This record gives sequence, structure tokens and C-alpha cells, in this order.
Amino acid sequence: MKFHDQQSDEAVSSFTGASEAQVWQRDALTESRNDWLADEVPVALVYNGISHVVMMSTPKDLEAFALGFSLSEGIIAAPEEIYGMDVVPGCNGIEVQVELSSRRFMALKAQRRAMAGRTGCGVCGVEQLNEIGKPIQPLPFSQTFNLSLLDTALRQLKEYQPVGQLTGCTHAAAWIDETGQLAGGCEDVGRHVALDKLLGYRSRRGWTQGAALVSSRASYEMVQKSAMCGVEILFAVSAATRLAVDVAERSNLTLVGFSKPGRATIYTHPQRLIPATQD
Repeated sequence: MKFHDQQSDEAVSSFTGASEAQVWQRDALTESRNDWLADEVPVALVYNGISHVVMMSTPKDLEAFALGFSLSEGIIAAPEEIYGMDVVPGCNGIEVQVELSSRRFMALKAQRRAMAGRTGCGVCGVEQLNEIGKPIQPLPFSQTFNLSLLDTALRQLKEYQPVGQLTGCTHAAAWIDETGQLAGGCEDVGRHVALDKLLGYRSRRGWTQGAALVSSRASYEMVQKSAMCGVEILFAVSAATRLAVDVAERSNLTLVGFSKPGRATIYTHPQRLIPATQD
């Protein structure tokens, strides 16, 4: 697959994805100052010339987003089914033009739905309730994770949120390797989009052992996307929803919420986890 972006998988050191604006404070309305705002633009994913979805996104790591979305939504089963990508800025937003294999494109056309999301909403545009949710192959139990490693990963998470540190306005998603270090991470104004970006990078880098960490709550879409991409363990900084727990249980995904230093709430399949007090 050919990618045209040259961004590093490391934490982005520049402030791509943010811009300055004039602001006032409540106790000093006569004096303004400059502050940073996270950029949010419409991003259209266009498959073989046909627009499939428009998401509001931070305009960085967009090829990783397109790849991760394609995998997590079941549009492709492997990165090799995408033959090429181009990111094309326009007057009203950005297009990511994706060239699919003919087999995958025909399958996409057969089940295509009109879909326009707000900040990465996973169900916007679904026309009927029975369209929500996708069949997920139950995950294997092929790995374990020592909870004593979680605190290190949590401390490193902000390193992958340069725009978030500047603006206070982005979510992060990162991959924890088997040693507890963050192998890479992404950020976006939309939590679903941040996760899709991570899933795209994970696929490109071949990361399998470890766990995903998100700075947000764990909604059902976050669990579904993770399970669709073969992620066995998902840590969320905030709580999980009832539906997220149900989907995690059915798909054999280990779901952990309230992931903070010295704290974690395990909702499903704790057998993958090694207690922090146990080597």
C-alpha cells in the first residue's frame, strides 16, 4: 500500500492541528490575548471515487484514520486490500481518496449506507436500529497483561497529545506494548477518530501484543472497533457504558475502565490480566 504522509509515528512535536484565536477572560474583558484552539474540519473518506462518510476530525494522521476506519468498520479485512491513498485538501474540508480492491469495493457498494458523523459518531446515519452493531468473531485468549505496567503507560499518554496539551480539546488513543511502554499514539477532537487513527497505525506497524489505551469513556463503538481489529484488551480512562460491556463480553474482549494510577475497574474477561501485586 502506498502512503503519502511523512509524519512520524512518534509524538508529534509541532502544533499541527491547532491554530491561534483572540480570547477574553471573565475578569479582564477589556484586554484580549491569543490562545490556541484545536482545528476541526470535515474529512470525507472517498472509496474508488465514491464518498462514503464525512467525519469531523483534527486534520493530522488522516491516512492512519482512513486505514483504521476501513478496518474497524469491516470495509477491508487487511491493509493489503487498499492499493493506495491520497489526502486532498479542498475549500470546504479534506478528502482522503482510497483505492480499494475491486472485490472489497463491490462488497462496500452492496451494503453502502448514507452516513454523516458528528465528531466521529459511530452510529450517525444508520437508518434502522437493526443496522447497529456488526458480527464480531470472538477474540482468542492469546495474551496476558500485567496491571503493574499500566501506571507507566498512563504517565506517558500526554506525550501523544501535543494538541491536547496546547488546547485542552483532544482525545488520545495509544498502544501499550508488553513492557508497559507506549509504542505509539494519536489524538483527535473525536474519540472514535483517535481510536481509528491508532488502529490504522497499529495495522501498519504489526503491533499485536499489548493493549489499547484511550483517554475517554468506553462506549460500545470503541469496544466494537477494537474487537473488529483484533484488540484483546482495552483500557479506558473513564467509565464504560452498559452496551459496551455487553459487546465486550460477547466478543471476548477484556474491558477496563477508570484506568488511573493505582486504580482500574475490570468489566469483562479478567483472566487476561495479572494483578499488580503479582509478578
